[in-house]
Amino acid sequence: MAAVRNTTLPHPSRRGYKARMFRRILIANRGEIAARIARTCRRLGVSPVGIHSEADADGLHPAAMDESRLVGPAAVRESYMNVPAILEAAKAAGCEAVHPGYGLLSEKSHFARAVIDAGLTWIGPSPAALDRLGDKMRARATAIAAGVQPVPGADAPVESVDEARTILARIGYPALVKAVGGGGGIGMQIVRDDAQLERAMKSCSDRAAQAFGDARVYVERYVERPRHIEVQIFGDTHGNVVALGERECSLQRRHQKIVEESPAPAFADGDGPAKRAEILDAAVRIGKAAGYVGAGTCEFIWDSARREFYFLEVNCRIQVEHPVTEMVTGLDLVEHQFRVALGEPLAPELVAATPRGHALEARLYAEDPAKGFIPKPGDVLTLAWPAEVPGAVRIDAGVRAPGKVTPHYDPMIAKIVVHAADRAAAIAKLSEALAGVEVAPLVTNLAFLKGVIVSPEFSAGAYDTTFAEAFAKKK
Repeated sequence: MAAVRNTTLPHPSRRGYKARMFRRILIANRGEIAARIARTCRRLGVSPVGIHSEADADGLHPAAMDESRLVGPAAVRESYMNVPAILEAAKAAGCEAVHPGYGLLSEKSHFARAVIDAGLTWIGPSPAALDRLGDKMRARATAIAAGVQPVPGADAPVESVDEARTILARIGYPALVKAVGGGGGIGMQIVRDDAQLERAMKSCSDRAAQAFGDARVYVERYVERPRHIEVQIFGDTHGNVVALGERECSLQRRHQKIVEESPAPAFADGDGPAKRAEILDAAVRIGKAAGYVGAGTCEFIWDSARREFYFLEVNCRIQVEHPVTEMVTGLDLVEHQFRVALGEPLAPELVAATPRGHALEARLYAEDPAKGFIPKPGDVLTLAWPAEVPGAVRIDAGVRAPGKVTPHYDPMIAKIVVHAADRAAAIAKLSEALAGVEVAPLVTNLAFLKGVIVSPEFSAGAYDTTFAEAFAKKK
């Protein structure tokens, strides 16, 4: 399935010398992704250095590091987004490179530039690529230049309600008002007629200004009952770009994912295999057009009724759901992030990767599905996981017991990931794994996860982005 360009450059291991590796890396993140990156560091003989806020001092991820440095109080902007404190921690600990994880500063070009200017290696896309793809309007233009159709809508930020109305007269309602610099469903609202438009634009603009420091918004067609498909891409500094298969992330609440899987059941029937090939090729073309380096994800909306996909955005980082791809390919994507950052061409195993079997990931959150999935932070006194089995059952946890889920950060507790020969076997394995999870006294979405993955709709692969919230309301 992998698509690649410029594979004539040999891998360093074939040039007669041993590829070098970092000695010490600062992991500029928290929770499960920080602990997960540290595991790859240890396997490769790299010393992981972490950062933590005052609220996380006794958490799981500082304990996973060789050393963890305090960077500020609980507030994110004063700690995990405090660039001077993070760079000082990296220098004081003798680190050579910085891995940003996901979220927080991972897609901020100013942070990438600051890391590079400090003489450290940035493990991620170039600042120029972050600028090009982090702005949704520029990302849209990049896709169009690569010959990939984005969701019909505005090709520039919308300056007024009248301008938005003109665009919507062309593409029709329902529509989405979206933040240009947004993500994770923040600064996004559905509008179904002109009467809702002005209020939605003001609300989204205000929210975007608060969350991202960028009040610009735009409008695009809202695809009713869409499916969310994303493609894992990987690029290097020599012009190579590969696609490592797709993931389906249609099980969502509040525009945020709960369960992910690969391959996508949306492509299981009819012209699905041909559409899979098209979407993988589209992702590679976008990666090439952007000069993409490292791990990234091209996101698409799949319109089942029209049998068409539309480009949505590029996430310029490793994704929360990257273990799904790791399970079906057998690759360690974080290791390859390190190697690409060191200037190596894509390894042969990346170029030749062919996904096998089926993988599922369920995100365990401290939240209440019966009350709109509102976060429910609190103490964790009891915590038990099913036994991990290499290549079959994997737990990426961000919390330990005794411990707590604080109100300051995302309430994710862990990701439970499974792999099996086919989708039915993977669902059975995930159901069994979830039965082995115990968390107390927190309110969590565990019962919801157990129910939704064995529901007739999910089991048949006949679900879309509206399904999870509708399922929760029935319970």
